[in-house]
Formats: sequence, structure tokens, C-alpha cells
Amino acid sequence: RTMQQSLLRYDTPVLVNAQPKRSAPAKARALPPVDKPLTQTDELLSNILPPREYEEDGQKWIQRVSSTPATRLDVINTQEMLDKLLIQRQARENGICPVREELYNQAFDEIIRQVTINCAERGFLLLRVRDELRMRIAAYQTLYESSIAFGLRKALQAEQGKTETEEKIARLLNEKKLLEKEVAELRTRLEGNEKRDAERRQVEEKKHQDDVAFLKRSLQQLKSQLESLFSAKKEH
Repeated sequence: RTMQQSLLRYDTPVLVNAQPKRSAPAKARALPPVDKPLTQTDELLSNILPPREYEEDGQKWIQRVSSTPATRLDVINTQEMLDKLLIQRQARENGICPVREELYNQAFDEIIRQVTINCAERGFLLLRVRDELRMRIAAYQTLYESSIAFGLRKALQAEQGKTETEEKIARLLNEKKLLEKEVAELRTRLEGNEKRDAERRQVEEKKHQDDVAFLKRSLQQLKSQLESLFSAKKEH
């Protein structure tokens, strides 16, 4: 695979072992560079900034961090390359951005490389600062992800509670409609019963009045007959 451009300065890649493909025809290619003997600075840089390894065409390559001191022009070029890569890789200016974090980590590692070449102690101190910053950022990121997950859970719970409330409201509205229908039916039955009772009372009252009138007429007739009888006796 092709290694991505890095702000951290590396030496020329060195071939570790060759694994040519038998099926592929032999191709003439330049001899790989020979790994130079490591100096004390090289070993120190390798401990602080480990070399990167990659495979290309079935061959394994290793690339160590450069031990060449940086000039003022190199620092300016690194800064310009940082700005260029931020634009090319479309890094976000705000918020959490893995691309921006990666590029600034590379720039920080390049600063550590430059300082370590001139003063190993300052390099190790910068390494401690870098590791502490990375640990703190990782903790903040974990906290951020946990807060996002917590917020999502709360949102889901609220949505679930909203759904349950809406279902309960719909159920209560349905029950209300059924009860209103039942009340209407009972009111209709009550009005019918009251109407029938009123009609029955009216009929009974009319019958009672007719009976009273009949008895009064009968009584009046009997009274008239008795008076007639008494009058006839007196004449005899």
C-alpha cells in the first residue's frame, strides 16, 4: 500500500524482506536502499517515535524517523504543509474532527523530533506532555460519547413515553366516546320510560275521574229515587 503523506519527517524506506510473486514476470528494478547503521540519536528517536512499516508488491518496507536536524525553512514548510493538508483533507475547523486531530498530532510529533535531536531531555519532556494531552483528549472524547449516548437514551425514553401517553390518550378518548354513547342510550331509555309513565298516569287519572263522575251520577240517581219514595209515602 502507498503510505499517506505525513508531517513527521521520515528517512528513505528500507526493504526488510522480499517476497516476489512466482506467477509474476521478473521486472528489473533499482536495488533497495541499504539500512544504515543506527546512531544513538536514531535509537533515541525510534524509541520515542517508532518507525512505520508497510507492504508494497509483496515486499515489506520499514521507514524510520529522520535524524536530520530541521532548519528554519523546514519549520516554515511544515507549517505551510499543515495548512495545505487541512484544506485538502477537508478538516473541520470546530468540534471533534479525526482528520484535524491526526494532522496536529503529526505536527506535534515533528516538533518532538526536531527538539529531541538538539536536546533529548526536552524531547522526552515534550513526549510526556503529548501523551498526557492524548490521554486527556481520549478521556474527554469518552465523556462526550457517553453524554451523547445518555442523551440518545433519554430522547428514546421521552419518545417512548410520548408514544405511551398518546396511546393512553387515544384509549381514554375511545372510552369517553363509548361512555357518551352509553349515556345517550340511557337518556333515551329514561325519556321513553318517563313518557310512558306520564301517558299511563294520564290514562289512570282520566279513568279515575270517569269512575268518580259515574259514582256521583249513581249517587244522585239514588238520592232522587229515595226522595221520590219519601214523598209518595207522605201523601198516603
